[in-house]
Amino acid sequence: MNMALAGDVVATGQDEYCHILKFRLKKQEAKKANSSQGKPGPNEKGIRKRKSSNSTAKNGGGDTKNETAEVSVEKLQVVQTDFSQELLQKSVCFNKDHSILVTGGADGFVRVWEFPSMKKTLDFKAHNGEIEDIAVDPDNKIVTVGHDFQCCVWKKDQLVTGLRWNENLPAVADRVYRYQACRFGKVEDNKDALRLYTVQIPYKRERKPLSCYITKWDGKNYLALLTQPCGNEVISRLSVSDSGTFLGLGTVTGSVAIYIAFSLQKVYYVKEAHGIVVTDVTFLPETRRGRELMGDNEAALLSVAVDSCCKLHLIPSRYMFPVWLLLVLCAMMIIAAVLLLQHIFPGFL
Repeated sequence: MNMALAGDVVATGQDEYCHILKFRLKKQEAKKANSSQGKPGPNEKGIRKRKSSNSTAKNGGGDTKNETAEVSVEKLQVVQTDFSQELLQKSVCFNKDHSILVTGGADGFVRVWEFPSMKKTLDFKAHNGEIEDIAVDPDNKIVTVGHDFQCCVWKKDQLVTGLRWNENLPAVADRVYRYQACRFGKVEDNKDALRLYTVQIPYKRERKPLSCYITKWDGKNYLALLTQPCGNEVISRLSVSDSGTFLGLGTVTGSVAIYIAFSLQKVYYVKEAHGIVVTDVTFLPETRRGRELMGDNEAALLSVAVDSCCKLHLIPSRYMFPVWLLLVLCAMMIIAAVLLLQHIFPGFL
């Protein structure tokens, strides 16, 4: 199953169909009756109970509240998004303003739908074989990765360019790796910049496992900026934090890792956190409510797996040393060294 979220609407793939669901969260309050209401009458026999204290009486006579949340789900639309023999939708993605929905199937076709009417506007062959992942940039360019070793950028149904992550790595042959995932992300402290991140995994399993790779691309001209290995556990899922600061990775062996997006350096890793394939990872949104949940931590990543467990991974806040203070300390050390030399060797200056 794959899914994408747009406010209170979820687009989720099940077999060859995409289900559009709307959910509502309602809180219910249930009050338990005071235990005194259950006292036996004058003609009834029962166990004599101790009188409640004054403080209990002031607080409502011992009443307890049971607050529960109820999620109601309404099915809005169902459309068929794959027509292959496997009958399987592989990926789904909303654009930035949630005006279009893009799906990719095992048949290699990309289908673009108006949202929320779900009127199909585009239907074109993007890959020879399954489409593994889809991402949409702010200009509605579509990036697709497939089993045919290709990563393609599309403007509507026209191919803009094909990406080659190993162009500057001559030791890596073309068909040894295939693309597994792609995600766009912001650039911290630069609102006009955009980055695309892709994950490459070995096409075949070798006796000696090969390393997987992460590549960072310029999201405007699609030039490769940096490629780094990310271990020999096969990557299954990729996520980018709202600010573009961190990348989250899940593996087929159940491990979870977090990388700094700028340098692609690993800052967090739990081996076999689930012990089975990680089916999705996502960062808590960097909203007011999301930051309340994170507390003093800089980021929080949720991971889910085939074991039906959801786990939370926290990155503690990094305390940065102010650059200006560092420069002042360096200047003071230089002045102190000069004065010391002048004292030891009179006439030094």
